[in-house]
Amino acid sequence: MKCLQRQPEMSRSQELQRNAQSQKVVNMNVKLLGMEGDPDLQFLLQGGDLLKVRSSSWKKTRYYRLQEDCKTMWHESKKTFRTKQTFSLDDISALRMGRQSEGLRKNTEEQVDGRCFSIIFKSRRKNLDLIASSEEEAKQWVNSLQKMVSSINNLSSQQKAEHWIISCLAKADKNKDEKLSLSEMKNFLRLINIEVDDEYAEIVFKKCDTSNSGYLSGKEIEHFYDLLTHREEIDVIYGEYAKTTGFMSPDNLVEFLMKEQREKTTLADAHKIIEKHEPDEKAKEKKLLTKDGLLMYLHHQDTLVLNPDHKDVYQDMSHPLNHYFISSSHNTYLMEDQLKGPSSTEAYVRALLKSCRCVELDCWDGSDDEPVIYHGYTLTSKILFKDVIKAIKEYAFKTSDYPVILSLENHCSVEQQEVMARHMSSILGSALVTSPLGEGMPTDFPSPEDLKGKILIKGKRLNKLEASFAAEAAAADATDVTEEEESNDEDEQKEEEKKKKLKLAKELSDMVIYCKSVHFHSFEDARKNQSFYEMSSFKEGKAENLAEESANAYIHHNVDKLSRIYPAGTRTDSSNYNPVPLWNAGCQIVALNFQTSCMDMDVNQGRFLINGKSGYILKPAYMRDTATEFDPITLTRGDWLKHKTLHVMVISAQQLPKVNNKKSSIVDPVVKVEVYGVPADVAEKETKNIENNGFNPTWNESFQFDVYVPELALVRFVVEDYDSTSDNEFVGQYTLPFNSLKLGYRHVPLLNKNGDLLPSAGLFVHIMVVDAE
Repeated sequence: MKCLQRQPEMSRSQELQRNAQSQKVVNMNVKLLGMEGDPDLQFLLQGGDLLKVRSSSWKKTRYYRLQEDCKTMWHESKKTFRTKQTFSLDDISALRMGRQSEGLRKNTEEQVDGRCFSIIFKSRRKNLDLIASSEEEAKQWVNSLQKMVSSINNLSSQQKAEHWIISCLAKADKNKDEKLSLSEMKNFLRLINIEVDDEYAEIVFKKCDTSNSGYLSGKEIEHFYDLLTHREEIDVIYGEYAKTTGFMSPDNLVEFLMKEQREKTTLADAHKIIEKHEPDEKAKEKKLLTKDGLLMYLHHQDTLVLNPDHKDVYQDMSHPLNHYFISSSHNTYLMEDQLKGPSSTEAYVRALLKSCRCVELDCWDGSDDEPVIYHGYTLTSKILFKDVIKAIKEYAFKTSDYPVILSLENHCSVEQQEVMARHMSSILGSALVTSPLGEGMPTDFPSPEDLKGKILIKGKRLNKLEASFAAEAAAADATDVTEEEESNDEDEQKEEEKKKKLKLAKELSDMVIYCKSVHFHSFEDARKNQSFYEMSSFKEGKAENLAEESANAYIHHNVDKLSRIYPAGTRTDSSNYNPVPLWNAGCQIVALNFQTSCMDMDVNQGRFLINGKSGYILKPAYMRDTATEFDPITLTRGDWLKHKTLHVMVISAQQLPKVNNKKSSIVDPVVKVEVYGVPADVAEKETKNIENNGFNPTWNESFQFDVYVPELALVRFVVEDYDSTSDNEFVGQYTLPFNSLKLGYRHVPLLNKNGDLLPSAGLFVHIMVVDAE
């Protein structure tokens, strides 16, 4: 039975021509990367066999090599109809040498450790676990891939755009003759997310086809590229300030920076900018900035919409721990939903690398006296407690040096609690805080600075911390304490029924120093009876009610104590709630499902984007003051009221990705600008949609927002694919604190739904903030 058509074989000359064209594309990309003659790049282009590991029984040899775009890895697949046999180097989050992934530890023997490596992806894609034929070869693969990922990440936005367009042109040139026919040009436009009608396509084609040959080649393709990437808005800005014989002089640049960008700058700064960003050597010699130079400057990391001064740790980190918002995760072990999704140590690694500083461990008795972590009474898979502690030990401080809190939800027998305590003690060692810092009984929390590199345990404790300082502190036996099952309480009645007595092992109890879990009765009761280190967890509904009805009392409570908020047990799909109203009430540990991509996680990422991505953001002074009258709902007069008017002009977008890979699918982009903060500041405005253009749409639409409490406000830019009959589809977004906005003409990078950077995509906006009258 003949079911698969074979491709017609090429003649020898056709094959040679195709190979030469392929090599030409490789050479262009190699040059753009500045990696001519690099042995690591040549190794990847040549490729080789690796053993792919999926399970203990599924280990198969596959051939891997880098494609001609120097950015995409191809691998053979034995599946007949498998089309997507590639992954982009942009999608690689990390490379790990040895048996470092959960899969390799489970499915391989220790003796192959040196030959193993894993490719970890940014999205939810599974890790790629591989075994090379020798240790040297494994190192070569890891080093070569790391070098390529680093080279691509270090490209400027302009270079990334060029790299991408070169690759798309190569894909569109189906017969590899280095010429573009009209149909190939249309194919290319679809690849880069533009749909044009036939008439317009022919006009553009004829304009570029100066030789009247019926196809574009050489200089004609360059002209077509220039027409395509021409940005009229940059012409307008440049024309306004290029007053020195059509170029920008250092004086003109100073005027632009001070007047438009609202930057304090000097002539010396202008000279440095020209020296660094001007690509034309002749212009650079004459100390002039061309239009390309201005565009290169506006694309630079430090001139984007986020204030570069806020990228590093810039806040005072010496306040008590409870004076900070703390990036926090719920059900950290889950990769997906709460009913049957997989549990994985990889989920902890991902959260910690995203600078999450409070992770949750649901602990249950396991077989062989080894406690396990999973979502109780569900079909979620189980992982060993000790494996989670090992992963935390290794990844806790890779992104941030500041303390990590382990929130224990403990359902274990006394015997297995003792095992938990032993594992934490032996694996975490001196990083684990097992007694108060300093001499004597503390009266307040230590600061994030004091706790750098330290791990705190949040959980039940048999007695007050003060008791450990009493002379007669006896070795208490395991005693009953009340344990609330945080993740499953559907309503108050069930919650009361579910409270149960839990025998608590002294070894585990003694490890709880600054985060002792206690039940919340009322703010008055907490004020009278709770010590500073005793903290309550609130499910979202209860916390939202308190934040709305008793906001000032909640803020006062959080001036002295820590509060943890967690999603309702009814969120079986691991969806999230809006964290903003709870931050407005001063709650520090607002725990979200990091495994779920959604607007709430975008806002969380935006809140913790600044301050060195440390996972700690200092609360405003009026939320740390014991006498504060701040109430986010009523907004009476006070230091917090700094009424500003935010003006945003959405000018254009560049290189938006398709939302699905169908060749015919072209984005119809619409931009939304959203403000989050106190209720008075919450607002949303949106542009009209642009049909069939995701490559270089232009809006030039202006919006105005009133912002009353800027210190708590966040601004979110969202791009969606407009649909008149159903919900718009998400394309990309970027969220940042209002006080971290840079003014003037700014590029806004865009993140995908997983919070990772879209390599070439962005918005171009103009921002102005003025004091309201």
